[in-house]
Amino acid sequence: MPRPIQAHIHTAALRHNLQRVRQAVPDARTWAVVKANAYGHGIERVFEGLRGADGFALLDLAEAERVRHLGWRGPILLLEGVFEPRDLELCSRLSLWHAVHCDEQIDMLAAHKTQVPHRVFLKLNSGMNRLGFAPQRFRAAWARLNALPQVDEISFMTHFSDSDGPRGIAHQMAAFHTATQDLPGERSVSNSAAVLRHAGGDPAVRADWVRAGIVLYGSAPDFPENDAAHWQLQPTMTLATRLLAVQQLRAGDTVGYGSRFTAEGPLAIGVAACGYADGYPRHCDTGTPVLVNGVRTRLVGRVSMDMVTVDLTPLVERGVPVGFGSEVTLWGRARNGAVLPIDEVARAAGTVGYELMCALAQRVPVAAD
Repeated sequence: MPRPIQAHIHTAALRHNLQRVRQAVPDARTWAVVKANAYGHGIERVFEGLRGADGFALLDLAEAERVRHLGWRGPILLLEGVFEPRDLELCSRLSLWHAVHCDEQIDMLAAHKTQVPHRVFLKLNSGMNRLGFAPQRFRAAWARLNALPQVDEISFMTHFSDSDGPRGIAHQMAAFHTATQDLPGERSVSNSAAVLRHAGGDPAVRADWVRAGIVLYGSAPDFPENDAAHWQLQPTMTLATRLLAVQQLRAGDTVGYGSRFTAEGPLAIGVAACGYADGYPRHCDTGTPVLVNGVRTRLVGRVSMDMVTVDLTPLVERGVPVGFGSEVTLWGRARNGAVLPIDEVARAAGTVGYELMCALAQRVPVAAD
């Protein structure tokens, strides 16, 4: 039989999290962001859970084709726009909307021969300083686009850098308002953190469209200030495996490469089939939370390529049976309903939940329920 490790994608949780977005911004339309293969979940696996969205937003033309092949006939937005002139042909064929964030993309549109004008989202660099036109150049870019017969409706977008933190969004909202004031067209400014933290009380922040990303996948966009439970989000991915062995340690025994953990006294540890070759972060070390048979415990020692070692003390103290084949939940929901938020594991690795989702290795089987 194959190794016992497996990832589970929870369709009902995807629906629930999308509904949470709807509750936060009931008068706005929602882009379900499925870039990076739906944050590592798989576009085909999340489609049923997210098809209640108003549109899908992504980066890759091949991913856009996959969404169309699933039967989606609504809007699809390319968040980074096109990368070369021939991409516009596929935009025409697949009826894709696309961002315009630089002069080169306007040049491509001006040279593009099409019978069907394109729907575009003109992007403002309001302070993130990645993509978008600077405020002083924004209206000139709009004028160029507005003069092109290849362009139909022009909408407007920007991206917040600090919607999850104390600086907030006021400075960027002010820049966006100044740049777009009196220009006709729909607007989209809010990412996941802005949806949950800022959009509820401000129609301008809700705007016409919100872009729901990590919130859909059950991770808190402002962790650790707030966790997923605070926002009533459900985990959409569970990474689970089983124990391969149990070792009985004595005082002074060490565990794993580099002997980074030393037992202070008698200790039972379990060896689980999961390692960094499965996408579990090598930076996780002693103390990283894990569930065994739904009981919260911790890693001990280093993560190796194919295995991790876990402290079984909490199970022994509670009298919970544990041994070969016992369930190990690396993140997500255990069979008994206990939840280990992916954000907690990510924090132990010095990263964010996004990275763990996207880094799931190809050798890990994935199933949707």
